[in-house]
Amino acid sequence: MESSYSSVYDPWIMMITALLALLLLGVLLLLFGMGRKPKSQLKVPPPLPLPPGSYGWPFVGETGEFVHTRNTGYPEKFVRERMARYGSDVFKTSLLGKPMAVLCGAAGNKFLFSNENKSVAVWWPASVRALLGECLATTPGVEGMMMRNMVSYFVTPDAFTKLYIQTMDIVSRQHIHTYWQDKEELKVFPAVKLYTFELACRLFMSVEEAAQINKLAALFNVFLGGIISMAVDFPGTRFYKAKRATAAIKRELKMVVRQRREALAQNAALASQDLLTHLLASPDEKGNFMSEDVIVNNVLLLLFAGHDTSSSAITLLIRALAQHPQVLEKVVREQEEISASKRAGEYLQWEDIQKMKYSWNVVCETMRLWPPVIGSFREALVDINYGGYLIPKGWKLYWSAPLTQTDSSLFPDSRAFDPSRFQGAGPAPYTFVPFGGGPRMCLGKEFARLEILTFLHNIVTKFTWELLIPEEKLIYDPIPTPERGLPIRIHPRH
Repeated sequence: MESSYSSVYDPWIMMITALLALLLLGVLLLLFGMGRKPKSQLKVPPPLPLPPGSYGWPFVGETGEFVHTRNTGYPEKFVRERMARYGSDVFKTSLLGKPMAVLCGAAGNKFLFSNENKSVAVWWPASVRALLGECLATTPGVEGMMMRNMVSYFVTPDAFTKLYIQTMDIVSRQHIHTYWQDKEELKVFPAVKLYTFELACRLFMSVEEAAQINKLAALFNVFLGGIISMAVDFPGTRFYKAKRATAAIKRELKMVVRQRREALAQNAALASQDLLTHLLASPDEKGNFMSEDVIVNNVLLLLFAGHDTSSSAITLLIRALAQHPQVLEKVVREQEEISASKRAGEYLQWEDIQKMKYSWNVVCETMRLWPPVIGSFREALVDINYGGYLIPKGWKLYWSAPLTQTDSSLFPDSRAFDPSRFQGAGPAPYTFVPFGGGPRMCLGKEFARLEILTFLHNIVTKFTWELLIPEEKLIYDPIPTPERGLPIRIHPRH
């Protein structure tokens, strides 16, 4: 009887047990669900939007308008118009075939300069990378920093006092005697380019032969015409011409490198005599020597950086002094006091450069209004949250020097030429950026200061001048230059 009873009720017991288990599970799920918010109420952060803006035309983007505003003489116009249109200090566009975020003002400058090799890295258009090749300007990360460290000694004050000042003064005097003395009229920009290029050849490579310098200078003019251009390697384009000129320049430089390597092997050259011998004789931090091609690329870069921007700065300085005679009078007074303190024929010394405080303020005000470098590019290494907008990894970024430096909220009466802005502490950080900032601060800043002031000293103590085309247009291609080379009429001062 007992086994019969169990067999009858076992299915019922199992069913009741299962129902109780399901009921208990339902209660637990209900209690758990009451403790959680519905999915619709969860605070999931929305994805960040891209910056406002337009990519412009397919493939070319807004490159045409970007270049057009440069050629009108107001490169900041492209940026300023879009800031007003979108009501934002950051906007998106497409330049040189790349999606790009433009970061505006001192805050944008600070972000880009402070985050170098962290969230952003230097980026150059394809034309620059193709022409320069592997060098410290195009090599990011640790390897690029090692190249930078190897070059850095030759642009320090210690190197100036030992290697540069007397040579700069000699070359400046010789240039003025050859191209300015006994001339009634001349074009400043072409003449100054000869000075800065010869100086770079002598200081960086110890090349002094006039025929070789002139040959390289002619090739460099073609190279410069295509350095920032669409990388279209087709006959007739600027890039096509620049590529062939660059190949010829590199062949010349390789001959110089091989001759110098042989001289070092025969103890006929000193490792410290110039940048070239230093790069040949000195290994990097890992004990590795630069290859011949990389040395040539770095010398090419420094010849480019060491003369073109300085040529623009000196030319526009001469223009500004002609336009502001009261400023010129103060510069002449300062420079003649330095001349009066020296013996006849004595060359400038480091201490003399330090006395040129007002003159350097004038140079800075010139570069504020017409910066030799109007901006540069970076690449986002990671997704960036900037101002509440997403700048995706791989996007390019751009900053504009003239935009910040002519901002009336940072520089009152910003279009007025006023060297007193640089007295005392001077402009706020990241508002005056002709040499960039942060880890990528231009290595040649002090070199440029010395080069410009040495030339200024020798010009203003010997000549007065007047502009033959007072309203001559400036074009930015990409550096600012007078459209017709700044023709002037010159007169001996004494």
